[in-house]
This record gives sequence, C-alpha cells and structure tokens, in this order.
Amino acid sequence: MKIEVELDEKCLETKVIIRAQKMTDEIAALMQRLTNEARQEIVGFDGDAALLLEPSDIVRIYAAVGKVFAVTGDKEYVLRLRLYEAEERLNGKDFVRISNSEIINIKKAIKFDLSTAGTICVSLSNGNISFVSRRYVTKIKNTLGI
Repeated sequence: MKIEVELDEKCLETKVIIRAQKMTDEIAALMQRLTNEARQEIVGFDGDAALLLEPSDIVRIYAAVGKVFAVTGDKEYVLRLRLYEAEERLNGKDFVRISNSEIINIKKAIKFDLSTAGTICVSLSNGNISFVSRRYVTKIKNTLGI
C-alpha cells in the first residue's frame, strides 16, 4: 500500500481518496477506522454540566430506566444518545457490545470468568462486574481469540 499526502494552502477541507483495483478487507477496515476516528466525541452530563468524555476513559456504557449512562473510573454520566449511537461513535476495536443494554471498553476489562455455563462474567477496572448475554458470548470469544 502506498500513501501520498498533498499539501495545498487553498484546500479548505481534508479529503481522503483511496485508489484500488478492487475493494478488499484491508480497505474496508481502513475506511472504518477513518470514519470512527472522526466521530469519537461523547458528551456526558453531570447535572447541568456537560463534559467531553475521552473514549479511553470510558469503562462501560449501559442503558437503564430509559436513559443511557457512561461510566468512567469514578463517575457516571448521562448521555443524550441512544446506545446504538454511542456504539457507532466509539472505536469498534476497543468497545464491544456484551448485551442489548451494555457496551464495554475491552481495554478496561480485567478478567473474563468463563466458569458459568452459557455466559461470561466480566470484571472491569473500576470494580464493576458485568455479564455477557448468551447472544453475545460467541462474539466476545471471537474478539478475545478463544
């Protein structure tokens, strides 16, 4: 793969062009990475204060009581996004859905307990424990390479 960068002072907006003979998995992954990196901002609300949350600080995002919450190491924020919208904004390599109502940051997972039949218990870096629903067990195992 060759990479070229053209600098033009008259250019007002950055544009990425990919030239290839055919669409490959590598090109699809590159496109996904470029679009994900551009849309990673997540705004969390703590009362009346809005804070820009760094995706690497987020441990988990979950839906409960009609709201979506983002949990960092020590705080919990309300998001004004639906769970699938938050999932689209976050890097698919670091964040993985473990149930219909929860997404975790795989880099913040400390331990995966496979002893319970049909499910996986996940211990997270902030002390929270989550469970992978049966529907997502295969996906998690593939992500972990087991």
